[in-house]
Amino acid sequence: MKIILILTTLLVIAAAGCSLHESKIILPLTEVPSSYSSGEEKPAPPIGKWWEQFEDNKLNLLMEEAFRHNLDIVRAYERLRQSLAVMRITGSSGGPVLNIEGSGGISRRPGVSGMSTSDSYTLSAAAGYELDLWGKLKSKTRAAQLDALASEQNLKALYISISAQLADLYYLAVEQRAQLELSDQTIASFQDTLERVERRYREGLVPAIDVYQSRRNLSAARSRRPLFESTLSVTLNAISVLTGNFPDKKTGDVKDLKKAPVFPAGLPAQLLKNRPDIKAALLRLKASDERVAAAIADRFPSFNLIGSYGGSSDKIRTVLDSPNIFWNILLQIAQPVLDAGKRRAEVDRTEAVFRENLAVYHKAVLNAFREVEDAISKIRASEERIKMLDETVSASENSLRLALDRYMQGLTDYLPVLSGQLGHLTAKSDLIAARRQAVSDRIQLARALGGDWVDGVF
Repeated sequence: MKIILILTTLLVIAAAGCSLHESKIILPLTEVPSSYSSGEEKPAPPIGKWWEQFEDNKLNLLMEEAFRHNLDIVRAYERLRQSLAVMRITGSSGGPVLNIEGSGGISRRPGVSGMSTSDSYTLSAAAGYELDLWGKLKSKTRAAQLDALASEQNLKALYISISAQLADLYYLAVEQRAQLELSDQTIASFQDTLERVERRYREGLVPAIDVYQSRRNLSAARSRRPLFESTLSVTLNAISVLTGNFPDKKTGDVKDLKKAPVFPAGLPAQLLKNRPDIKAALLRLKASDERVAAAIADRFPSFNLIGSYGGSSDKIRTVLDSPNIFWNILLQIAQPVLDAGKRRAEVDRTEAVFRENLAVYHKAVLNAFREVEDAISKIRASEERIKMLDETVSASENSLRLALDRYMQGLTDYLPVLSGQLGHLTAKSDLIAARRQAVSDRIQLARALGGDWVDGVF
């Protein structure tokens, strides 16, 4: 009865547990500004699957393909499974251990009446259980659980990153196809102008230099095309690999780059719950705090209950029915005395890891805020640039038309036409690039805002 009473008391204490470490995590860990530079001071609804607002079915299909086959996502899934396995392994250390042990053999030895042969069989059950009086095992288990949750948040962050990369590449391919279309139109226009100049030269109306200058313009327009073809090919290859395929040339039709959805930024405080990378950093911080608690508890005595029950006999069928039944129950206590400062150093190490993860968390918050601010600033600049380039394209088109009319009437030389053609081509090409950049800036804002749409992906 005394043994049962002692064991019961110890089990109650172990179940209650007690922590020797006071957590240093006091939320909120950081203060964020009340608004962004855009001046908006009201919360914004979740943006959801933001790429669907582009209303492009091909882009939607590519997203689904990337989410299923992207190899970085596959790797992240396996890392999550590893974390879950580590969590189960660590958690198992807090439970009882039971082993069944058996042995059997035959021996021959000398005796009073001569040599004798005998059989011997033993069967027993051995059990062990560590009493977690200081919360060491609980802290280690909790740290492993938090690591697994952090791995899940990292996977969500990867989904957001992959979606932004894919959309950015998709519209880069769209831009390159638009540039190629512009190049083809320009080459055809310059070819027509060259033929008209050559005809006037044969009629003796213009000097030979006008023909050479027109040919130079045509060659310059043609020289731009291979660059756009190369960039398009590289972009399509990147899209293929991102979706888990070998490179091909099947994606990126010409679309209207003028349409780009608007994503409200909302409040900076929303980033703390919308950004998976921030959540992951906080979970890693909490896990490191639990490991500090485990390291401190490891410096205190450990208590282990050990018990065994079994029997032995010369016949295997009567092992547990023989009078040779044995059992024991032990309480084993171990107190570290001398370890050359190993456990104290482990406490120092885990505390340093905690402080490092605290800095990682603060940096994650600052980077998230910076990314949103950068995207807002770039969107504003892109919109202004598009307005200016629209005006430039309109002005250069009128200037080129007037210069060409005056040249064909013999009122001016070819130089205004030459500069007008190149200026108009450059302005139209810059406008295409600016519109694509505006789309890219909005994609980066969507990525920076995060969101909970990833919860429904896996």
